[in-house]
Amino acid sequence: MKPLNLSTLSKPFIIAGPCVIENESLVMAIAERLKGYAASYNLDFIFKASFDKANRSSIDSYRGPGLEKGLSILNNVRTQLDLPVTTDIHETYQVSEAAEVVDILQVPAFLCRQTDLLLHAAFTGKILNVKKGQFLSPQEMQNIAAKIESTGNGQYIFTERGTSFGYNNLVVDMRSLAVMKQYAPWICFDATHSVQRPGAQGTASGGDREFVFPLTRAALAVGVDALFFEVHPEPTQALSDGANSLQFSEFERILDYIKRFTRFQQNQPSA
Repeated sequence: MKPLNLSTLSKPFIIAGPCVIENESLVMAIAERLKGYAASYNLDFIFKASFDKANRSSIDSYRGPGLEKGLSILNNVRTQLDLPVTTDIHETYQVSEAAEVVDILQVPAFLCRQTDLLLHAAFTGKILNVKKGQFLSPQEMQNIAAKIESTGNGQYIFTERGTSFGYNNLVVDMRSLAVMKQYAPWICFDATHSVQRPGAQGTASGGDREFVFPLTRAALAVGVDALFFEVHPEPTQALSDGANSLQFSEFERILDYIKRFTRFQQNQPSA
C-alpha cells in the first residue's frame, strides 16, 4: 500500500483497534470487522494495537506478544487487509524496527516528554501520534512540538486522553483540543482512554464506557481531526483496558453519529 499521508485523509479519520495484541487470529478478525464498519460509513480508518503494554498496573498483567511477533502480526494486517497501522513505542531501541512496519509511531502519554524517544521517532520521518500526558497542561505540548520540529518532521498528531483528577480518575477539558491545535497540525481525541479510571481496581484500571459517546460528540463539536477508540468483541474478556473498550455495536453506533454529524456540518453555509 502507498505511504500514509494525513493531508489526504477525510476528517475526522478514525484510529481504532484492541488495546493490545492478544493473538493473530483475533487481531485479524477485529481489523477486518472495523475496516468494514469504516468503509460502510465512508470514514478513513487506521488500525491500532500494541505489541507491548509497558505501563500495566500489575506485574502479573498481560503485556502483549513482544516486538518481533507483534510487528509481524501488524505487518499482516497492513499487507493482507490493505490497512494503515499504528502502535506504541516505549524505548528508543524499538523505533527503527517499528518504523519499518507501521505508518504512525505512537508515543504513549506517560512518555510524551521523553526527549530521546521523541527525537528517535521523529528522525525516522514517520508520522507521530503523541498522546498528551495526564499530568500536562495543553500549553506544555508546545515544548513537545518544538522537539519534534527540530528534526524537520512536521507530520505529527497530538492526542487528548484526559487529565488526572484526584486519585483514579480523569477529566477531559475540551479547551485542551483548541489549545493544542495551535501547536500541532492534527488533533485527535482519544474517547476511550479518556473514560479510564487508572488503577481503580487495585491491580487493574477501571473505566466508564457509557461516557465515550457524549465525549465523542463534544470533541466533534470542537472540531477534531481524528478520533481514537479501543474496540474489542468481548470487552469483559479483553486482556487490557476492557473496562473502557467498546463493543462492535457501540462502535458502529458512534460511527453512524460521526457520519451524520459530518454531513450536517458540511451542509451548513459558510460564515
